[in-house]
Amino acid sequence: MRSMRGMRIASVVAMGGLVLSAAACGEAPDEDNNAGTGGDKYSACMVTDVGGIDDKSFNTSAWQGLEDAKAENGDIDIKYVASKAEADYEVNLTQYVNQDCDFILAVGGLMSEATKKIAEANPEQQFGIVDADPGVANVYPMQFDTAQAAFLAGYVAAGMTKTGKVGTYGGLPIPPVTIFMDGYADGVAHHNQVKGTNVQVLGWDKATQKGSFTNDFVKQDEGKKVSDALVAQGADIIMPVAGGAGLGTTSAAKASGGKYNTIWVDVDGCKSTPDCSVIITTVVKNIPGAVKEAVLKAAGGEKLAADPGFVGTLANDGVSIAPYNEFDSKVPAELKAEVDKLKADISAGTVKVESAAQPK
Repeated sequence: MRSMRGMRIASVVAMGGLVLSAAACGEAPDEDNNAGTGGDKYSACMVTDVGGIDDKSFNTSAWQGLEDAKAENGDIDIKYVASKAEADYEVNLTQYVNQDCDFILAVGGLMSEATKKIAEANPEQQFGIVDADPGVANVYPMQFDTAQAAFLAGYVAAGMTKTGKVGTYGGLPIPPVTIFMDGYADGVAHHNQVKGTNVQVLGWDKATQKGSFTNDFVKQDEGKKVSDALVAQGADIIMPVAGGAGLGTTSAAKASGGKYNTIWVDVDGCKSTPDCSVIITTVVKNIPGAVKEAVLKAAGGEKLAADPGFVGTLANDGVSIAPYNEFDSKVPAELKAEVDKLKADISAGTVKVESAAQPK
């Protein structure tokens, strides 16, 4: 693989001088974010999306996967760079190609096109990506059927609401976001069907694929603004699917003195946020497990196949709902049992969960 480096660098320069423009386009990878360096060790290098490493969501989860891989195999070195803007994606990926990283991980669906471009220019380089499938042979996709787990969360919300209205909103109307919202809405609908309730979902219409969005994964004030509007309409449980922007909702819920509660996504909110007291459960993507397994396999010499890649489901524990944590005594035993049965039925295929955004 090393013998191809010169060809790869040349191809990227020919594509538009990305290497030379790094300083002008954003923060380039450097040694500041290294978690171990040296010698001929296997190097795994991660490029975050604009949410940054401390988004309490998918970027944080992916980095955890790299840390777990390093903890298991001491011959793996890891480092990351945080993208400040979408214009940084190609630059940061290219810099890691030029730094001879063995495995380059892109995080988030927003990075799909940039990853595809750089991967096609460097066909001998191993890439991985979370929440997307660019369809390139040397990019290992790690995707998650979060509609399945969000279905369970929607069922819980419908069983816990006191106003008969629950809400959700997203960061952007992209598949890794709307898949949560689809599953959530279907879980509520399933509860209505089997229990004879009439719980409404605010913020998302699965049929039209229209709903509420912050258009941002960072700004907490935008998350608060959207959830304030949902609460004003009567929602007493809200699931933000907006990365760090969703913290605006959880912190506002905590400040509301119990007026409403939330459901978090990606990483158990009681482990990743300071707002556990208002988080009923979390729709979890096991990004750390998927990333750890991919890096360990690649470091062991295994070529990662882009087709089929990895798809996390309830059946393979790639997705789940977190424990009820501080709500454990508040969630009725009957509801817990129904959710456990639903999980088994979805895993077995006897209950179908469908979303246009599901990984193919």
